[in-house]
Amino acid sequence: MAGITLLGRLDADTAMLRLRLQTLTRQLATGLRTEAPGDLAPQLPQALQLRAEAARRDTYGTAIGEALSRTQVMQQALSRLAEIAREFGEGAAVKLDPADPQTISLTAERARQAMIEVGHLLNTQYAGEYLFGGSDFGNPPVPDPEGLPSSGFASQIAAAVGSLGGGNAAAVAAATRAAAQDDSAGVTPFSAFLSDPATGLVEPRRSVLAEDGTLVPYGILANRNAAARSSGETTGSWARDLLRGLASMAALTPAQTASPGDFSQFAATIRDGLKSAIAGLADEAGALGLTEARLEGMRSRHEAVQTTLQAQLADIQEVDMAEVLSRLQATQTALEASYAAIGRIGALSLTQFLL
Repeated sequence: MAGITLLGRLDADTAMLRLRLQTLTRQLATGLRTEAPGDLAPQLPQALQLRAEAARRDTYGTAIGEALSRTQVMQQALSRLAEIAREFGEGAAVKLDPADPQTISLTAERARQAMIEVGHLLNTQYAGEYLFGGSDFGNPPVPDPEGLPSSGFASQIAAAVGSLGGGNAAAVAAATRAAAQDDSAGVTPFSAFLSDPATGLVEPRRSVLAEDGTLVPYGILANRNAAARSSGETTGSWARDLLRGLASMAALTPAQTASPGDFSQFAATIRDGLKSAIAGLADEAGALGLTEARLEGMRSRHEAVQTTLQAQLADIQEVDMAEVLSRLQATQTALEASYAAIGRIGALSLTQFLL
């Protein structure tokens, strides 16, 4: 009977070895101590806390990445807008000369085409969102870019420019500024949402929640400055300054050269307005660049903390693969020996029983 008792103990030991072998095999396949979180006790609370913090950091990093993707596209649009402003403010507008009426018509046509391009640039999209439309990102901030040369504000500017002469250059300049600032329906080139005093004209910039309690603004609306502060001959908005300058140039004809003094004074106003647009765009792009650098730094910090959190979590829930492999081999050897012993003792016990 002693052989049978020993055989029972060996069976129990073998069952334990089989269970251990199954556990080690699973750990070798998954790299985890256990696939059931509850089996991590008493370290389960710490593991759950680490997982939650890592997920939170990952969410912040993802949100920052999406914001940076938008700002990169916005920077490209701002860069081209600045090129247009310099092309006309430092080039075409400088060459406006009452003694050279032949170039005026060509300059006017170029300005009309540039207005259309500006409208399309302000309608820049990313992932189906209009980036310069504020929270109304499903609709274009400039509803009709192709129609800008004949829009309400451009028509008002053209009417004012058409009256240039008789010493009224200052009054014409004031009229063009007023037209560019007008947010009335049928006059403004911007969307109803952006022109509404209750929505687009007052809503805060689009922001990203970059960490606990920290909203970082990065959005820019087409009809008003974000971080830039315009000065000099300005409407208060670099976009309006740019469109005002282009619309003024587009309205010029050789007829205005009949009053050389007024023409030269108004041309200086155009140059000064475009100069303000150039400065405003530079400030806007620079401020956005600083925001991008700040967001990149915050994302890097989130990634660094997340790496640390993942390492701490790995210490709790992951296994040392070399150690597991060594234990697996030892367990396999022990199990094979146990099977062999059971076979020998089982045969011996049967022989004793038969005798």
